[in-house]
Amino acid sequence: MRTTTTLITALALTAIISFSAQAATLRCTVEKVEGDIVTMNCGDKAETLSVGDKVKLKVKKVKADPAPIEGC
Repeated sequence: MRTTTTLITALALTAIISFSAQAATLRCTVEKVEGDIVTMNCGDKAETLSVGDKVKLKVKKVKADPAPIEGC
């Protein structure tokens, strides 16, 4: 019984730590692009970033309109 309780506690702690280690999400807008330099505006939440932080970007894909169907 003691082993089972210890195992359940260890699994619960592992789950809590893994969920709390996820990065925060910021919503920013791109201001300008010059070559390989992108300038973004994150508003007040920019204070949470510092020089050297790694940032992962997710770009929205724009679906192209399908080709129109031509009749005879």
